[in-house]
Amino acid sequence: MCGITGIFDTRGRREVERAVLARMNDSQRHRGPDEGRLHVEPGLGFGHRRLSIIDIATGQQPLANEDGSVVVVFNGEIYNYRELMPELQAAGHRFRTKSDTECIVHGWEQWGERCVERLRGMFAFVLWDRNRQTLFMARDRLGVKPLHYALLPDGTLLFGSELKSLLAHGGMSRALDPLAVEEYFALGYVAEPRTIFTQARKLPPAHTLTLRRGEPLAEPREFWDVRFTLGNPNTLAEASAELQQRLQESVRLRMISEVPLGAFLSGGVDSSAVVATMAGLSPEPVDTCSIAFDDPRFDESEFAQKVAERYRTRHHVETVRSDDFDLVDTLARLYDEPYADSSAIPTYRVCQLARKHVTVALSGDGGDESFAGYRRYRMHLMEERMRSLLPAAVRRPLFGLLGRVYPKADWAPRVFRAKTTFEGMARTSVEAYFHSVSLLRGPMRSALFSTAMKRELGGYDALEVFRRHAARAGTDDALALVQYLDLKTYLVGDINTKVDRASMAHSLEVREPLMDHKLVEWLATLPTSMKVRAQEGKFLLKKTMEPLLPADVLYRPKMGFSVPLARWFRGPLAQRVRDAVLGERLAATGWFERGYLEHLVQAHQAGTRDHSSPLWSLLMFEAFLRNVADEAPAAAWQPQEQRVAASMLS
Repeated sequence: MCGITGIFDTRGRREVERAVLARMNDSQRHRGPDEGRLHVEPGLGFGHRRLSIIDIATGQQPLANEDGSVVVVFNGEIYNYRELMPELQAAGHRFRTKSDTECIVHGWEQWGERCVERLRGMFAFVLWDRNRQTLFMARDRLGVKPLHYALLPDGTLLFGSELKSLLAHGGMSRALDPLAVEEYFALGYVAEPRTIFTQARKLPPAHTLTLRRGEPLAEPREFWDVRFTLGNPNTLAEASAELQQRLQESVRLRMISEVPLGAFLSGGVDSSAVVATMAGLSPEPVDTCSIAFDDPRFDESEFAQKVAERYRTRHHVETVRSDDFDLVDTLARLYDEPYADSSAIPTYRVCQLARKHVTVALSGDGGDESFAGYRRYRMHLMEERMRSLLPAAVRRPLFGLLGRVYPKADWAPRVFRAKTTFEGMARTSVEAYFHSVSLLRGPMRSALFSTAMKRELGGYDALEVFRRHAARAGTDDALALVQYLDLKTYLVGDINTKVDRASMAHSLEVREPLMDHKLVEWLATLPTSMKVRAQEGKFLLKKTMEPLLPADVLYRPKMGFSVPLARWFRGPLAQRVRDAVLGERLAATGWFERGYLEHLVQAHQAGTRDHSSPLWSLLMFEAFLRNVADEAPAAAWQPQEQRVAASMLS
């Protein structure tokens, strides 16, 4: 696992300043503390920070082919490299290392742009072919590893694992994209391919980008997509047996390592399934890491302990205080753009814990999307059945009216909170799902944004992100459609972003067996009844794991990985929220209505409404402005503990 960065002159062979490239590379030192190397030639500079995992002795990067004409920088792991290596050797390619990185170089020589179709793993890489004067960029199918790029007005292309490396160049504008701001306040993250900065883009998952010197910047090309065919004829018993085999294969591939390896264990179904599978494949006890909360409403540690005891793992637990809110500025600097998932706090802490014991950790991320574990899926299916009973001409005006007049009752028992259901019933399937997952729903964003901001948006609505993906989903099945939407949006923009930045902040590699693309493809062939049955999500996974996991791990209500925001904002963070949300920095943007900001703060702190999600998103946006948007190019990012220690010494 590593950090990559670089500079490419798309128009000619202007000299790349080595000091600038080194600064960009060092800004990502946390991603690869073991080594840092540069490759510079006319019009091109590559930088690489290495976290040594495989082929520690000879796997240094940037790495070249035999004659040095093809050079690559790579972040990630290619799990099938041991299968590809003999095939490429048989075709005449000579390997100087035992690393998965060299398979990319020779794969490009053998298969060209289609080399990515042969790779199984998580990856982001940039490759330079001097003979063809071609730069080739690629990102893995499910967006586990990040890749950002920016084309400057003078034709200079910058790229990097994190936006901070592009900012460290000094030539990229820090102007913010209003459309990205709209996406952030709707979703809690900026959706691919946009970034918060107007000049920068994210390479979307499962895409490549080919640039030939002297030619205009091309559009990214998609090389893979998941198709929900739902026609698999397997019985439950047959599907369960095959799932067990596929899980074992995926986990086994991700256990290849030359450094200490373990797993996250939350006590939920997904991470427990991964740990149970690891234990069956490992001759030694598995190292497992869990975070406990001192607030029992958020604590799952007893269930993690049950799994750890069953499989005799070396279990490591640390307790997170319920007032662990001192990471706001740290997270803003780490994520480089506004990011509003508050579970980033415990994720940061569990990665911090894991790094004390292992260098590689397996996680259960991706299970909710592919196995249909989210409660919102079951709610969506229920609403879809109700929507199908009335024609749109009747449903839209009737439920639209009910949604407008019914009071928002956050304080009431769930059965009486019908406003969201009424609003959903008046919408199309895609509109309703977008509405259900939005942090600030359409009416709230309309009230939040100033007239000036609305002019800048020009009518743009983040709903377009979902509409764009829905048009390519290739299915009208209610469950499959929203699973597809989450695979393209929430999984990439929220979950993978959270885990990548939090783990790399501590130089920890995280691998996700449930995101193996072959497993995801197979699960997409299974009918809805294998995933949700009798209001039970993850039906197939739970049935498969029944012999291996306790029933109260499999069938208890899902808790999530959350923190007590509502209480924080009425208690220890009350003044900080007021200072941030009603302070000068947000006001200086001219993008927000002061009266609505005051309403959000006052209503929440008075206890009449729970506005913890919009307040957290505003708090993190203000922290981003102060820590990233306003700052000059900075030195290497440091974890909170190192920054505190450095300040005490100065």
